[in-house]
Amino acid sequence: MRYSGFVVAGLLCAGIAAAQAEPTTIVIRVMAKDAKFVGTETGGAQITLRDADTGEVLAQGLTAGATGNTPKIMSDPRARRDALSDDTSAKFSATLDITRPRRITATATGPMELKDAANSVSSTQWVLPGKSINGGDGWVLELPGFAITLIDPLPANVSGSVPLKVKVTMQCGCPITPGGIWDANKFQIAAQLENGAAVPLTYAGEASTFQGSIPIPRAGSYVLDVYAYDPSDGNTGLVKFPLTAR
Repeated sequence: MRYSGFVVAGLLCAGIAAAQAEPTTIVIRVMAKDAKFVGTETGGAQITLRDADTGEVLAQGLTAGATGNTPKIMSDPRARRDALSDDTSAKFSATLDITRPRRITATATGPMELKDAANSVSSTQWVLPGKSINGGDGWVLELPGFAITLIDPLPANVSGSVPLKVKVTMQCGCPITPGGIWDANKFQIAAQLENGAAVPLTYAGEASTFQGSIPIPRAGSYVLDVYAYDPSDGNTGLVKFPLTAR
């Protein structure tokens, strides 16, 4: 079959038009496991969007904004597809100019203010030119773990036992208290020398604050593990601290 020059030119123009980049917005929200959105309160989550097939970085940045409405997220009844977020809820947004369908991997690492407690989670899906992923809550990644930080620094050298006082929150910074929405009585919060017995940490009277005394068997160098565990869903956070006993 033969085509005239005008037809060929028309087909070429159509192909060029079809290959033009179309702005495509992707909104990423990071939800702390069994809690709220990870945002400004804990330094946000670092988001990286990559082409899953080539590894090319397409966009990156931090989630920013509020943790969200507690009753709406944690207790209010909702119907299918009801959004948990509002205009102030933490998110990362990027507009990509893509000319063809791309398989994109979104990776979230955080919370960035508590890097010792940071975890990473990834998800991959197809993205079509001009077909934005920004409806409802957008593309939501669930970040497991607990945020654990020392309140009082460990002594440079310890003997006999080491006093320990830590702050433990959900990854969004949400507080843990006895009988609260995030109930300290239902979590196992403890510390142990590596390969040693776990010592439960008790609530210290302030939200998210726990304390205890960890026995040291003999002089030497140790790694102290402090962890929080929720037996109802397996959510686990752990931070390691080096210490030296005389």
